[in-house]
Amino acid sequence: MAAARVHLHLCPRLLRAFASSTSRPLVATHARTSPLRRAGPARPLAARNRRGAGSSMAAAPPAEAEDFATAADLQFEAPLKIVLYPDPVLRARNKRINTFDGNLRSLADEMFDVMYKTDGIGLSAPQVGVNVQLMVFNEAGVKGEGEEIVLVNPEVYKFSKRLVVDEEGCLSFPGIYANVLRPDTVKINAQDVSGAKIKVKLSQLSSRVFQHEFDHLLGILFFDRMTMDVVESIREQLKDLEDKYVETTGQKSPETVENYRGAKDVISFAR
Repeated sequence: MAAARVHLHLCPRLLRAFASSTSRPLVATHARTSPLRRAGPARPLAARNRRGAGSSMAAAPPAEAEDFATAADLQFEAPLKIVLYPDPVLRARNKRINTFDGNLRSLADEMFDVMYKTDGIGLSAPQVGVNVQLMVFNEAGVKGEGEEIVLVNPEVYKFSKRLVVDEEGCLSFPGIYANVLRPDTVKINAQDVSGAKIKVKLSQLSSRVFQHEFDHLLGILFFDRMTMDVVESIREQLKDLEDKYVETTGQKSPETVENYRGAKDVISFAR
């Protein structure tokens, strides 16, 4: 996910922020979200139980959960590069992970590195060409600051009825920012980089960053969540990326904004 136009600085004690139940807009009016980023060596998120997510509904878990990633699926070559829309890798199915080893830690570290270098605050594995259920983020967006979070095999099991509109950007859509409506808070199950189970509540910016990256793990892109009028405002920028894909690959664009038929259900966490 890309950084906001107005620089956002939250308390570096991110885990405490996760427990916050304050209901207020995620960022200042007209703020722009930045691509997701890191700080320091990748650290697992401490497993915690949190009470109360406000008004919420159960969300569907990822499909085909038993199909785990192989060693080949987790192979990568450093330095990683950001995959740009409309590369079909961004729409491919992402397998769950059941091997927690040094290779996985290295992948997370490399993801943080490219995230910071591209001024992001969050990044999902498919955005670097690895189709597995892995995301990293750091709200501070600066190496050595904030709290680095690594989430593996995340699932949303509750989310708030309160919806918030805010501007988002995405590393796979450089220079494009637009409003997206999302639940203010979510409750999730996941594993950390060592395989330990996590249950935590995310709110405000951490919730939005998570939802943006979680969408990537479902093959959903941020403009899929936008209304027709919002997509219209970025139509030419999307077409420019499609044209660039054709020019650089010599292949037909696998998708086009011309076929956009309206926003995906904002409260759906299934592909």
